[in-house]
Amino acid sequence: MRIIAGKHRGRILTQFQGQEIRPTPDRVKESLFQILELRLRGARVLDLFCGSGALGLECISRGAKEVVFNDRSRESLAVLKKNLSVLGESGKIYNLDYKACLDSVSGTFDLIFADPPYNDTLCAEILSYVKARKLLGKQGLVVYESEREETAPEGFTLADKRSYGRTKILFFKETEQ
Repeated sequence: MRIIAGKHRGRILTQFQGQEIRPTPDRVKESLFQILELRLRGARVLDLFCGSGALGLECISRGAKEVVFNDRSRESLAVLKKNLSVLGESGKIYNLDYKACLDSVSGTFDLIFADPPYNDTLCAEILSYVKARKLLGKQGLVVYESEREETAPEGFTLADKRSYGRTKILFFKETEQ
């Protein structure tokens, strides 16, 4: 795993040992950030299931103003902290389940990454929490990674969808009212 572009381009990130963690592959990450490139400078980002922090760190490298990292795994957060240290960067870090994190954060976000374990079906629930707490900025997106097709729940529109093998990246925006 590496940082693809920006001020930390090419830097290698510490990754997890074993097969339990499923980091976003570099080719998927590269395509994802080509889509998001114009949204990153000065953005406020929430990486809800951050793992090693690769997505949030890529945002920092590309000019995000603030990244809030969350993961319920202490092992994941140890890897994240090591990666932040190696890059000389910082971010607000929560060690909570996703519901508690969404209840704890304040303000709005330009991007919210939601990459839960593939066997969890949390898309509608996460989007419902985001809407209820008014966490998404006016032009904001929730970027949801999954193995399965997901439909936009009430109050959201599926703005874009990309498939990379079995990985699906879904871009949700709030429905304008």
